[in-house]
Amino acid sequence: TLKKEVLASDYIQIDESTIPVMDKDHPGSTRKGYHWIVKSPMQNQLFFHYQNGSRAQKVVVELLHSFQGAVQSDAYGAYDIYENKKGVLLLGCMAHGRRKFEVALKDDPDRAKHALKIIRDLYAIEREAKDLELSPDAIKQLRQEKSYPILKDFEKWLLENHSAVLPKSLIGKAISYTYNIYPRLARYVLDGRYNIDNNGAENGVRSLALGRKNFMFCGNNEAAERTAIIYSLMGTCKLAGVNPMEWLT
Repeated sequence: TLKKEVLASDYIQIDESTIPVMDKDHPGSTRKGYHWIVKSPMQNQLFFHYQNGSRAQKVVVELLHSFQGAVQSDAYGAYDIYENKKGVLLLGCMAHGRRKFEVALKDDPDRAKHALKIIRDLYAIEREAKDLELSPDAIKQLRQEKSYPILKDFEKWLLENHSAVLPKSLIGKAISYTYNIYPRLARYVLDGRYNIDNNGAENGVRSLALGRKNFMFCGNNEAAERTAIIYSLMGTCKLAGVNPMEWLT
């Protein structure tokens, strides 16, 4: 039911994260499995999906086979199929682009600082909208007035610098990464409900990271599937401001 409710939304965020699973073919060792995390920002619900530990594109294709609406993700190639799927709008994550330029600071500080300043300005507009508690329509208008001109200038800057840096340099990789998915990164201005980044889904991954430090691994695929159910319930509790332990009790 939780999965159906989240996928009934017309705007979801999605991410993946690793979970070690015991390898039955190699006793005493683990293999890298993957949980997919899908969140509905508007309903403030999420669920975890585990399918034999696979991160293959076929998993997300099957998972979202009937979904219609906006899908927000990082630049993992499995999501590229949604760039041209009818009824689906693919959104990017500005936070991922920002991280690339942060890494590039030691390589080309002038260009990296310029890009980071632009991204900070875009996030400042998002904070303004949040502080003013604007409606989605008002947020869209604010973005059209303030964010859109910045995004146009940023795209022009990326194009101008794309051929001016070494492709394999840190700044070259940051510019290429951002430029290649720029339409996805800029589409958040189309609807005041959309977020500038995919941090909503990424935050759901934190419980997995904590779990990896505590229980260390799952005994088999069935155990990993059960963790997906538990994380789904507890994660949605946390989003709703409900104490997970009290709810489970």
